[in-house]
Amino acid sequence: MDLVNRIKDYHLDILKEVGNIGAGHAATALSNLLNKTIDMKVPAVRLVSFNEITELVGGSENVVAAIYLRIEGEVPGNMFFMLPVNEANTLIQQLIGDENFNLNHPPYPELGLSALQEVGNILAGSYLSALSDFTKLTLQPSVPALSVDMAIAILSYGLLELSQVGDYAIVIETEILEIVDESSHKTKGHFFLLPDPDSYEKIFHALGVPIDE
Repeated sequence: MDLVNRIKDYHLDILKEVGNIGAGHAATALSNLLNKTIDMKVPAVRLVSFNEITELVGGSENVVAAIYLRIEGEVPGNMFFMLPVNEANTLIQQLIGDENFNLNHPPYPELGLSALQEVGNILAGSYLSALSDFTKLTLQPSVPALSVDMAIAILSYGLLELSQVGDYAIVIETEILEIVDESSHKTKGHFFLLPDPDSYEKIFHALGVPIDE
């Protein structure tokens, strides 16, 4: 049976719970790092195809900012955190206090790139730590890489190994809410978790909700 038909809503509900715990840890880490109040939540977790992945970030030719890392350990795979450029610009401006930072016009100031990479590192680490705690599986993230390019170019790099199984990814929608005084700004991004072919079964089995054949 095709993977998309074997994964049910309750599988994704479990991952949403894991995601919200990870988001809570990430919000605490970001709040401490930035000395600001940061709130985060995961409104939805879905399983999507390759074509749907690019549509979620505005289309295959839309330019996005992306953090990419490789997951090593018992359930290897790839992970991306992707933001449309305008969302990334606003987030970085808030992080570094520079309203002139702009990813539309290279070269980019190193401080802004480092800030975005650190956010991606904290988010990925928090999600993977929560998933590891739930599954008791060893998950080790590589050093994250940052890229600003068309969505299709970035995703193709991470999907090459998955073409044999239909190119499905687990999408963890992520909302980052920065609260300043009585105002707030919300940034919406997407985490794409792309387990290697054999990793799906291991993850859900370890979560106590095996995928039925």
